[in-house]
Order: sequence, then C-alpha cells, then structure tokens
Amino acid sequence: MNITAGNQITLLKNGTEFFPALIAAIDAAAVDICIETYIFRDDASGTSIAKALARAVVRGVAVKVLIDGVGSKSTPPVFFDAMRDAGISLMVFRPDHRLFHFRKTRLHRNHRKIALVDGKVGFVGGLNLIDDMTDSLSEHPRLDYAVKIEGPLLTNIYKSVHQLWQWVALQHFRRKLAVEPALPMEPAPAGNHRALFVVRDNFRHRHAIEALYRQAITRAQSSVLIVCAYFLPGRRLRRRLIEAAERGVQVTLLLQGRADHPLLQMATRALYAQLLGANITICEYQKSMLHAKVAVIDDAWATVGSSNLDPFSLFLNREANVAVFDGDFARQLRESVMAELDAGAITCKVEDWHKRSLSARAQSWFAYGLARWVAGLIGVSKRWE
Repeated sequence: MNITAGNQITLLKNGTEFFPALIAAIDAAAVDICIETYIFRDDASGTSIAKALARAVVRGVAVKVLIDGVGSKSTPPVFFDAMRDAGISLMVFRPDHRLFHFRKTRLHRNHRKIALVDGKVGFVGGLNLIDDMTDSLSEHPRLDYAVKIEGPLLTNIYKSVHQLWQWVALQHFRRKLAVEPALPMEPAPAGNHRALFVVRDNFRHRHAIEALYRQAITRAQSSVLIVCAYFLPGRRLRRRLIEAAERGVQVTLLLQGRADHPLLQMATRALYAQLLGANITICEYQKSMLHAKVAVIDDAWATVGSSNLDPFSLFLNREANVAVFDGDFARQLRESVMAELDAGAITCKVEDWHKRSLSARAQSWFAYGLARWVAGLIGVSKRWE
C-alpha cells in the first residue's frame, strides 16, 4: 500500500453534500462514469442519480453501474431495467435469487461505495444511493460521510474498480464487457493531500483495512476517535484500543444508539464493560441513524470509507476506505464528528453499565455468543481474534 501525494480530498457530510457533488460530476462527464454501490434505491435520491446517468449516456458517455445482489434486492427490477434501456451497462454482484439457501459465498457481498468520472474526480465513502431520511423515528438525516477525490490517487481507485468489473462480467459470461479496456489514467496533481486507497477483498487484501486501523491506533500519541455503525472488533483490535488508553491516549467511540440491527447492537454492548473499564469513552448517537465509518487519530490521520469494524466487514465483504494524512483534513473531520456527538449523543458511564439488570446482561452475552458461533460457522473465527 503506497501513500500518494498531490491530491485534493474534500469531506462530504450526508446526502445533502454528497448527492449534489456527485450529480454535478456526472453532468460534467464527457467520457466515462463508473459506480459501485451496495444499495441503489428507487427513491428521490436514487432516481435523481439514475436520471443524471441517463443524461450522460445521451451525451455519449460510457456509464457502468455495479450493484450488490443483496443490498439492492428490494429495489424493483423495473427500476434497473429502465436504466439498462437508457443505455447504462448495469451488472449485479452475486445475484441472490434463492430465498432459503445457504452457502458461505452468499455472505460475500460488495459493500463498496465508489463513483469515478472521466479520470478526473472520484467519490469514496459510506453513503449508498438512497435517501438520508429513511429513519421514520427521526426528523434528522442519517449520519454518514464520503470524500471527493481529485489527483493521482484516482489511478489506484480506477484500477481496483476496473478489475472488479472485469471479474463480475466474466462471472456473468459477458465477455464483451470483461475485455473493455480501462480508461488511460494520468491524473495531474490537484492539491497537497497525501492519501492511501485501501481495499478489503478475499484474495490479496484480506486484512488490509483491519491492519490499517491497528497500525494507526498503535502509533497514536494523543487521541483516537472512531465512528462506527456496526462495531464488533476482535480481541487484537480491542487490545490495541485498550493499550492506547493505558498509554494516556484519549480513546472515544461513537456508536449506534438507534439500532437497525438490534442483535448486533446487543452483542456490541457485551464489550462495553471491558472498554469502559479501560477508560475508553463510549457514546451512543441518538439524533438519527448512524451509518458512518470514519476515524481520526492525533488530528493528523483520518479515514473515511465503507468498512465497519465487525466480522462481516473485516473478513467477508469487499470494502473500500481512503486514509488521509493531513492535519487540516483530520481536524475538519474531528470537528464535524464532535459537533454531532455534542448535539446528538449520550455518553455511557461505567457505573451505570454495571447496574444493568441481569436480563439485559444475559441478552448481551447471548448475542455476543451467537455472533462468535456464526463467525465459526462461516469460517472467520480464527481471524476474528
């Protein structure tokens, strides 16, 4: 993994910043658009993106879209048929046709959220192509982040996206799409940001994102701030966090308060006593649904991406993160997160956690035990240590 200099990395918070920036880039495209997303929904936001892509095709732009077979399964097929009819090349990563069928490979999903335009601009982050306002219990948008990328880092991102497109095309026996050449890439320097594009797959980069976090936490000197929607790290990553706190580093975790997967949240809470006892601050976001996967360390290093810190993201899903080595960017992300933490989160206290009812404790440990059993069943238990 090589750090690339000369980039301009722009932080985008929520769909209110991300979707206008993405549509503007699509409307300015002249040659090539590539999009990967886990969820592509037929709501107002998804439809606006689909219409922008169709407009690009009319201008003669080659448009490729890769969706996930599970993440986008609830979207009516007619929505994607209309995109294909408009001239968009659309493929599905591991289509999920069977209702009652279990194979380990069914759990391997493409959870990356990437958009690339003309070799000039790219987007990487946690936002799916879906409305922010999907939490019926809150009037506030889902909290999430992405980055807009300009500069030489795009070369590595294009290579990764093109390789996955070729692999999926071959799986679909669409050889014509598989042999399409990649766009020639020589992006000029666009800024002063040093950055790293990190992917997790099931081939050469199985541990890359977890290693990225562990190395950064190990080197932390003053502060670690992690925002994670689904947080269930293994022992090695938890050990790094505890060791950092023991060195006097201020370690803060912002996790989900409103849970869209309650069983996973219960399993996560089984870890609270250990982490709180190590003087790690845990806050639960209550303002709306938390979907972000970002971190800031020492106000010098930051990452934004699609990977949660749980067994599925770290060992099964294809994920993509961008790490930025720049103090100004890191401080901007920290300030944004801390503003949300102050306005919409509650801080968990160790004494309150020890006062929980026996039933609540039992539910958490049952959920954690179930998570470990599932990890063993799908063959990731040894790596989840």
